[in-house]
Amino acid sequence: MNIVNQLTLRTLKKNKRRTIVTIIGVIISVAMITAVATLVVSFMDLLQRQEIADNGEWHVLYKDVNEEQLKAIKKEKNTKQVILSQDIGYAVLEGSQNKDKPYLFIKSYDLAGFKKYPIKLIDGRLPTKQNEVVISQHIEDNGGVKLNIGDTLNLEVGTRVQQGDGADIKLDQSSSFIQPQDGISEALVDTEEKTYKIVGIIERPTWENRWAPGYTIIPFLDEATISATHKVNVSVILNKVDRSLFNEAKELGERIGVKKVVFNSELLRYYGIVKDEYLNRLMIGLATILMIIIIIGSISLIYNAFAISVSDRSRYLGMLSSVGATKKQKRNSVFFEGAVIGAISIPLGILAGLSGIGITFIYINNMLSAALGITETLRLVISPLSILVAVVVSAFTIFISTYLPAVRASKISAIDAIRQTKDVKLTGKKVKTSKLIRKLFGMEAEIGLKNLKRNKRRYQATVISLVISIVLFLSVSYFTKTMQESFSMTQDGPDYDMSVLFNGHYGNVAKQAFGKITALDGVTESIIMQDFTFVSQIDEAKVPDSVRNYVSHSENGKIKFQVILHTLDQSSLQAYAEQIGVNDDLLNQENKLPAIVINKNNYQDIEKKQYVKEKALNVKVGDLLNLQYEDLDNGKVKDVNKVEIVALTDKLPMGLRKMIFPGEIHVVVSEDTLNKLLAEHQNISDKSYYYLYLKSRDPIKTEEQIDEMNLSIQPSIYNVYHSRIQNEQMSRIIQVFVYGFVLLISAVSVANIFNTISTSIVLRKREFAMLKSVGMTPKGFNKMLNYESIFYGMKALLYGLPISLVTMFLMYRSFSNSFAYRFNLPWGSLLVTVLGVFIIVGVTMLYSSSKVKKENIIDALKQENI
Repeated sequence: MNIVNQLTLRTLKKNKRRTIVTIIGVIISVAMITAVATLVVSFMDLLQRQEIADNGEWHVLYKDVNEEQLKAIKKEKNTKQVILSQDIGYAVLEGSQNKDKPYLFIKSYDLAGFKKYPIKLIDGRLPTKQNEVVISQHIEDNGGVKLNIGDTLNLEVGTRVQQGDGADIKLDQSSSFIQPQDGISEALVDTEEKTYKIVGIIERPTWENRWAPGYTIIPFLDEATISATHKVNVSVILNKVDRSLFNEAKELGERIGVKKVVFNSELLRYYGIVKDEYLNRLMIGLATILMIIIIIGSISLIYNAFAISVSDRSRYLGMLSSVGATKKQKRNSVFFEGAVIGAISIPLGILAGLSGIGITFIYINNMLSAALGITETLRLVISPLSILVAVVVSAFTIFISTYLPAVRASKISAIDAIRQTKDVKLTGKKVKTSKLIRKLFGMEAEIGLKNLKRNKRRYQATVISLVISIVLFLSVSYFTKTMQESFSMTQDGPDYDMSVLFNGHYGNVAKQAFGKITALDGVTESIIMQDFTFVSQIDEAKVPDSVRNYVSHSENGKIKFQVILHTLDQSSLQAYAEQIGVNDDLLNQENKLPAIVINKNNYQDIEKKQYVKEKALNVKVGDLLNLQYEDLDNGKVKDVNKVEIVALTDKLPMGLRKMIFPGEIHVVVSEDTLNKLLAEHQNISDKSYYYLYLKSRDPIKTEEQIDEMNLSIQPSIYNVYHSRIQNEQMSRIIQVFVYGFVLLISAVSVANIFNTISTSIVLRKREFAMLKSVGMTPKGFNKMLNYESIFYGMKALLYGLPISLVTMFLMYRSFSNSFAYRFNLPWGSLLVTVLGVFIIVGVTMLYSSSKVKKENIIDALKQENI
């Protein structure tokens, strides 16, 4: 080790306070990078394990595979394991008490299938022979049929088909049972006799939809039975999971003659693999933005520590020059200081990041399980790649952070450094302040401003630190807000657990049935809706340019729109009106036909490859909307009436789908308004539909209770509980991640400001001692620091806010490649930033100054920081 490096080590040891503060800053930076990388890897691991626990582990599914094709799939180099399955068919369940579930659905698995799919044995054992079967406990609990282990099932197994209205249509478990009506029914065809012995009872499989018409039973599938004619489905677990699997699987399917290849998109997306090109582009863009934000924050945190360190060591570096040190040696001394601090900080930062995120997982696991309804727990996944990324990014960050101070150090001459003429220039021009400052704020404010100008480098380092912290916080806040909005645009999932439907012929029956259903114990929230579809001719001037490209034009300067009218029951209408800030009385005016227009389009533009959110119409409150009824049988159009727009909103009542396409308008009215519209058109009143949307504490039990009701007309029931929960889980997980990231960046920003200001204050002990020695009182000293805080904050906001706005707009432009919506400023975050800057700077100055107030004036004047 050369003499310059030895002196550098000695200086680090002598100035312990400054060295420790710098090391802590680097540790925070490294811990942040490690924690974020580990958080992402661990969350993806959780989602993968949860998806496997819910729906089984497989990546690619080849359908209808024969013996030769199976051999080819097994030989493929990326094939890790194959799982064989076969949808054998349906058989009538004799004695079923559930009229919507009259069948047994027979689906066989091989030994690997029983291991890799979530088949949970309650009693008995799993089948090992072709004629052995396990049955679902749901058969007894829901169907009311008691079957025991050891019983023999003699079944006529066939294929479900829909009959009537043309050719037969093949049906599967995704299609609910068709009750005979209007000449349409279903039947089992191509039946053959099969015999099975029950050897075990399992829990109801998670993949069996609530509306599925068959109770699942699972026999054993023997691979030896596969032949050229006896085909099976082959699920494949791959060795290497990356984006190339899509092309490889398709090419293999084409090469061996398999017509249908299916990908497990739900599981693959948790590996970060999305088949959708523009969504994949978006994910890469988001990851890049996050990494840039982290690196900028880290460089800011570390750079300021080194910049202040070099400024403080200028006399020491000058002395090195005076005894013959070259520019290279002085520059390398700063790099060596960075290397020493990095060697200490990076391992400690990685340990701190892993420990911190691991402890966090322990505390939030219970909350996650309760909030998301998941069975798996977050575990700390230490990925070698994530650690390597943390080390490389941290080392790169330290190098960048030390580069400018090192270059500056190399240029310090002996005379300038010893006299400190570069850091402190007391020319009148440099420290001149406006006379208005003293008149308005007093002598203390003037001294404070002169101090900032005199210590220009420290002042600039602190302001830069504040500016970067402002930019980081506002950028991340805007990023998270936009990310959530973008995610919500891609979701068209239901916001209810169950829907119950009657068509217009059964209006009175529907209302009576809905009253009984909403009174059930488990129902927590409900909304009754009647839908009626009209058309409307809209003036072209009221149609946004972006919408005109998607709708058909008419010859008279008007554009035809489809208008879907929704009426809500009175209590739901009042709640919805309150939600959007509309007086309920406006919707129940006797001499008018008032309406709320949901004035938005939210759809996926396939050609432009982006999600779009925009206004549906250029209309205002008070405009009239003409309604017409179009008879689809003969194409004739009848004028009905006009409704008056009393409110415009983008909020949807429960039950409405989120995707609204150009050319359609959704309108909410009261029941009285719809009755007035249809009063003179009784012949079309039965063209409406009656819906009940509800949420329940136990949707399965509620569905069973509805099935058990003695209703004169059986409604169509759709239980979408699992789909809704899955969407909510994904949304909450994104919220946990993005808000955690905001908190992390906020903490780093605060640490950055605290580190910079506190170090600067500590290094100004001599300066403060001189002011006290010439008679500055404690009150005047505090006043001076308060004004310094204000000057810091104002200067930082003057630069930070414009830079933040530019950064946010660039993010908006990046998002606009996949999502189309307006650029809106985050006013709440801007207000928090302005207040936060002054509070943080003030508190930091107060804390730091309290440390130097206790210093003895004589000792402080004698102090040398070299």
